[in-house]
Amino acid sequence: MTKKDTAKRVALVTGGVGGIGSAICKELATKGFKVIAGYHPAEEQTAQERLKEWKREGLDADIASGDVSSFSSCAESAKKILDKYGHVDVLVNCAGITRDKTLRKMSEDEWQSVLNVDLNSLFNVTKQFIDGMSDRGFGRIVNISSVNGKKGQFGQTNYSAAKAGVHGFTMALAQEVARKGVTVNSVSPGYVETAMTKAIPPEISKQIVSQIPLNRMAQPDEIAYVVSFLCDDRAGYITGTNISVNGGLFISF
Repeated sequence: MTKKDTAKRVALVTGGVGGIGSAICKELATKGFKVIAGYHPAEEQTAQERLKEWKREGLDADIASGDVSSFSSCAESAKKILDKYGHVDVLVNCAGITRDKTLRKMSEDEWQSVLNVDLNSLFNVTKQFIDGMSDRGFGRIVNISSVNGKKGQFGQTNYSAAKAGVHGFTMALAQEVARKGVTVNSVSPGYVETAMTKAIPPEISKQIVSQIPLNRMAQPDEIAYVVSFLCDDRAGYITGTNISVNGGLFISF
């Protein structure tokens, strides 16, 4: 690595090839970060396509495979990343899934799988890099939660519980590492225009949008902008907080 490369901030984004995750990767890369997009092994083709796209655009990006719901997989993936790049300065925990059903109809697997990916992953991934950030005296951790982690949502006891847990994790860890120069914050998007929301039947989508004061869904790059703000060196006095990006769907302080 050249001296210039060594000085560059390295950012890892889990769920980095999804709709919101890929927008975050692109935003951070355009801001001068070396970006690594984490992805599940089942997303190999998508990940390779994303990487080609970013390379064509001249972005400094890479990809890393791993299962965020598995501690051992995260440890293995982290070792490869650290062996290759030496350090990770910024971690964005963005990986997430949904398995929507009312609690009465929800299976144990549908409960556990969402908790494992959306909440337990924060421990599995962050644990691999928190010591390095603390030792170097700098770190930015941004955890992607959801508006439904604040207000709850019918048919999403698993998802709402996991995303509410993200807030608790964020506030507690922020206190543990503040004196080490590491900030920990969360971002709570509302409805975002991704492939997943585009698949919602038009009549249902229209009902959702009608409840949003801004009368539209967010664009992925609007979420990415807020994440990049929290990752900036100048955001060093913001920690343990949550920023809502929901178009006014749920307003609180």
